[in-house]
Amino acid sequence: MSVQGSIVIGGGAFAGLALALALRQGLGPDVPVIVADPALSTRPSRDPRATAIVAACRRLFEVIGAWDDVKGEAQPILDMVVTDSQLEDATRPVFLNFAGDVAPGEPFAHMIENRRLIDALVARATAEGVDLRATAVTSYDSRADGIDVTLGDGSVIAASLLIAADGARSRLRERAGIPTHGWEYDQSGIVVTVGHERDHEGRAEEHFLPAGPFAILPLTGKRSSLVWTERRAEAARIVGLSEEDFHGELEQRFGLHLGEVKALDKPRAFPLSYFVARSFIAERMALVGDSAHVIHPIAGQGLNMGLKDVAALAEVVVDAARLGMDIGQADVLERYQRWRRFDTMAMGVATNSLNFLFSNKSTLLRTVRDIGLGIVDRAPPLKNMFIRQAAGLTGEVPRLLKGEAL
Repeated sequence: MSVQGSIVIGGGAFAGLALALALRQGLGPDVPVIVADPALSTRPSRDPRATAIVAACRRLFEVIGAWDDVKGEAQPILDMVVTDSQLEDATRPVFLNFAGDVAPGEPFAHMIENRRLIDALVARATAEGVDLRATAVTSYDSRADGIDVTLGDGSVIAASLLIAADGARSRLRERAGIPTHGWEYDQSGIVVTVGHERDHEGRAEEHFLPAGPFAILPLTGKRSSLVWTERRAEAARIVGLSEEDFHGELEQRFGLHLGEVKALDKPRAFPLSYFVARSFIAERMALVGDSAHVIHPIAGQGLNMGLKDVAALAEVVVDAARLGMDIGQADVLERYQRWRRFDTMAMGVATNSLNFLFSNKSTLLRTVRDIGLGIVDRAPPLKNMFIRQAAGLTGEVPRLLKGEAL
């Protein structure tokens, strides 16, 4: 393998840290990997959210050595039910039930609190020799044989490749002049952790209500993470309620099947949007994760899409290095873009369609979608296909998502 210049990753959240570990392990110590993010100064992480990690992405975390550190805090999703109802309905009939593993003993997803996984990734990156800098990428200048990256502390790094993993409002994407196409939804996602009297037994629930999905996602212990979609104005009203009034709104939607329920942290509302970058690459630059795309959370695939970017880019870069190629050259990066952009666009279309189909009060659409859910529920091969799709195990799957080292 030829020795390459440094790789700089702007952004130290899930995508940036996972990519740094994958590249470090695949390229070895001769290629310095630097992650730059001011948030790296805040440890331990205080991120209150939780995330569903699908089977393919859990395999990635296993390969890069982070999963063993958090698996005791991860709750397997053993069962999932889907209902379609009005808020005032006394009962919520189940139209679709997903149960079973993608492989023997391998659930299709796990729930994990973000702060625990981020801290595990930081610890693993430090142990593997990734250079973590608690500062931002402020500018860069590309040249024929490399890219000079300037950090907020004044240091300049001569790199072969710069990776934008700095989120939906990516400054690196903007500086590269890459436009996006998409729109804002008139919806916000309310996120809160709740405790309940009875054990959820690993069951996730998605209640489709007229304003949007109300997802109950199991955490360890008698706790669940809620992702609760409402119109933006209504979401702002709900998160501004007193503790007692919020409990009333929560109980109306959550129900009493798990006994008395109580919010364990302060609810927060996040505006929802959809966009995809018109290009996932620029001169000696690649975009991953939210820098490249943001989708509706209705299918729970946002973070997992970013981790698929990580697996594909790491494989492309490591393969190129082993062939003695310049890892930042255009044809290497173009292979990554071809691999990931179509899948991203397809998932965007799917989530937009699901949101349109389910987030409304139309009786006709409700009838159509309930018939469709019933058909899927009664067709095991079709249901298994959806489970494997949700688990990230269909299409051209990168090696890391198969559980194979680079």
